[in-house]
Amino acid sequence: MSDTTMTSTFTSAVKFGTDGWRGIIADDFTYANVRIAVAAIANYVIAHEDASKGVCIGYDTRFGSPQFARLAAEVLSEAGIPVMLAKDITATPALSYGVRNLGAAGGIMITSSHNPAQWNGVKYKASYGGSGSPGIIKQIEGYLGVALPAAKRPGAITEVDFLPDYIAAVEAFADLPLIAKSGQRFLIDSMFGAGAGVLKGIFERAGVPCVEIRAEHNPLFPGINPEPILPHIALTQKKVVEEKCAAGLITDGDADRIGSVDENGNVVDAHKIFSILVWWLLDRKQWPGDVTRAFNTTKMLDRIAAKYGRKLYEHGIGFKYVCDLMLDENKDILIGGEESGGVGIKKHLPERDGILNALLIANVMAEERKTLGELVAMLQAEFGEHQYGRIDMHINDTLKQSAIKRASSGLTDIAGYKVLKSEDMDGIKFYLENPESFGLKNAAETWLLLRASGTEPLLRVYCESTSQTAVTKILKAAEQFVLEG
Repeated sequence: MSDTTMTSTFTSAVKFGTDGWRGIIADDFTYANVRIAVAAIANYVIAHEDASKGVCIGYDTRFGSPQFARLAAEVLSEAGIPVMLAKDITATPALSYGVRNLGAAGGIMITSSHNPAQWNGVKYKASYGGSGSPGIIKQIEGYLGVALPAAKRPGAITEVDFLPDYIAAVEAFADLPLIAKSGQRFLIDSMFGAGAGVLKGIFERAGVPCVEIRAEHNPLFPGINPEPILPHIALTQKKVVEEKCAAGLITDGDADRIGSVDENGNVVDAHKIFSILVWWLLDRKQWPGDVTRAFNTTKMLDRIAAKYGRKLYEHGIGFKYVCDLMLDENKDILIGGEESGGVGIKKHLPERDGILNALLIANVMAEERKTLGELVAMLQAEFGEHQYGRIDMHINDTLKQSAIKRASSGLTDIAGYKVLKSEDMDGIKFYLENPESFGLKNAAETWLLLRASGTEPLLRVYCESTSQTAVTKILKAAEQFVLEG
């Protein structure tokens, strides 16, 4: 096999998606392919940033992450770029904060976030401390397979602890004395991920009662995927009740996303967490700025933004779109987020931060003197009951593309629900006529979204409606529609 053929083979496996590149360890995610991905980032930094400022590198708890991080450091060093390499396991938001705080040219995070244990990945963080914008990611992809220029001398590799400065920043952002004074007890579930010990340490120093589960380092993530949704948080539901906690606060594999469970063990989905934070910032804090949300997030956010006279921007799926809007000098964005639990507040970072958002949920609970379940009930009463569901269909590419093609052909009816209109910003979304909502005050809009993953053999199906019964029925019908292909 010629060198040219080998490079072509390697680069075909490396594709940057919504927040970097992911692959299956020892299959796609190999030392050779990591070199290709990191070399592309190095070429981008040399051409478009001040490479002398260096690049920060962090890594999570996954199998091989420390070794892949060291490899990434060596690739950058050989290109003459100084490297600040994490001393230990680091949460993604801590790495992002480090990039901005240290004035680095960019950052690389070795993680596959919420994916199963056999996956790993490379995330790129830009100099502003957030996900690379769509434009930046496109430029990086353009350097895949391009040889690095010869450096006059290797860049120094320095080990850095990114956590202390980051922890100080999030502690200053939340009102920890108020949280402690509330007396509320919290369950923390780190899902064997990079957030282990961080939130617990913050709470313990502040005198906030808490208990942490799944904090040990186990790259197999035994029995779960480190994604803060069912079925992976069934243990959290049980433990919240057993430990008599006011809420369960959950971070994913690299701690940039949040999940939660209320005091009765009910899952509080990411849409409601996002809605609580938006309501609190607009109503209680009265901070200026507008709101962004991804195409697959709750329409409750539209109602909250409208009540307080704020503009709401809808965008494609992936936090890079939130980041892009936050960096737009012609827009004033306060907060933005996505369906999967990634929420960012511009005053902190143009970046998702599961640890900060967990602290702020505790802050809202303390300030309102309510449990998490009571906060959700309060929002549902004012803005209408919004119930949500998602199914992930692991199907082959042929079936995936067939479903999208048929959905795009102009359906008039799904599961007995009349299609009112459709949108195709990112996937195919149908707005449905729901008889349940007739005569119902503040009835939620009913919508269904089919979206094919660009990086995995996966089709995600999302639905929001006025009741969980309707959501379940529509999702089941949508699943059948996909399989008919």
